[in-house]
Amino acid sequence: MIDRNRTLCYCNDLSIEEIVTCIKENRIATLEELLEQNHRPVGDKCELCREEGYHNDGYSLVMLLALVKQKRL
Repeated sequence: MIDRNRTLCYCNDLSIEEIVTCIKENRIATLEELLEQNHRPVGDKCELCREEGYHNDGYSLVMLLALVKQKRL
């Protein structure tokens, strides 16, 4: 089970729940769309959250996009 309160984007201090909400509200389908959107800065500083995760644990923006697309989040 994924802890929705877990911080995923440390440089912008964003939790999984905040990022998922942004993805759903703005109908974001790709990593490029997420990084380029202007509503909430995500993955624009240290970039660790993009693919491998801040702790290299797989919790990443790519993972969130896939889970939202599969309607698991």
